[in-house]
Amino acid sequence: MHLLVTDHTVLTHARQLVDSELDAIEIAASRFRPDSEIWTLAGADGGRTAVSPVLADLITAALSAARLTDGDVDPTVGSAMIALGYDRDFAEIDAVTPRLASVTVPTDWTHVEFDGSSVRLPAGVLLDLGATAKAVAADRCAHLVHQQTGSGVLVNLGGDIATAGPAPDGGWRILVQDSEFDPASHVTIGTDTGLATSSTRRRRWWRSGHALHHIIDPRTGAPVDPVWRSVSVAAGSCLTANTISTAAIIRGRRAPEWVCSLGVAARLVDRDGAERFLCGWPS
Repeated sequence: MHLLVTDHTVLTHARQLVDSELDAIEIAASRFRPDSEIWTLAGADGGRTAVSPVLADLITAALSAARLTDGDVDPTVGSAMIALGYDRDFAEIDAVTPRLASVTVPTDWTHVEFDGSSVRLPAGVLLDLGATAKAVAADRCAHLVHQQTGSGVLVNLGGDIATAGPAPDGGWRILVQDSEFDPASHVTIGTDTGLATSSTRRRRWWRSGHALHHIIDPRTGAPVDPVWRSVSVAAGSCLTANTISTAAIIRGRRAPEWVCSLGVAARLVDRDGAERFLCGWPS
């Protein structure tokens, strides 16, 4: 993670603000903490459960992403993730049997009943907000730092980038490169911008002799065919950028036409490493 500010005098305060915000988001939405609100919802056995304002915002974002992508980015894939072995912090994953012996195949996102302050999930469904929560966190942290300090700020949470406030002279200059074996792209972005990359090369593990990755097709519960190694998107928020980049991975060969229809700038790297630039990718 990276935190950059244009006013160096506010860096300590900015770090405190970001740390506090990330702690609140983790306790709300971490799939790897048994004391998180996500697991409380999963244990409600179909009952309606009140949620914190933080989790309410994250669920609102996740359902908005599902609507935008016609369900390609679906927050109910938690059980599918566990069935595939992604049942703990990624650094701890190995080839052993998942910790949960039995799982429920996820329903689709339209079965999530949410009224803004409470949630009802079908029994056995576990939310996974991984496709949107980190992007929301970047947006929230960037805007919080700017509002509280007045400084320009860039927040990068593992490749989910958000900016707020005045940019430095020449803009924020960023290297976009998913791995050392992929082509590099140097871009410059301004204020109130989100930049996100979704990848089928990172967060990979083995299960029963098969290489798996963490981007799931909600219609099958299995990792999508990696037509694209990675998709990077620049948009008005990190949430929008991450939603579109993730859905583009899932849509495969149909992605370029859909991304262009949304009018957002994107860079797609195919399985052979060839780049494709869409809608004015920032140079």
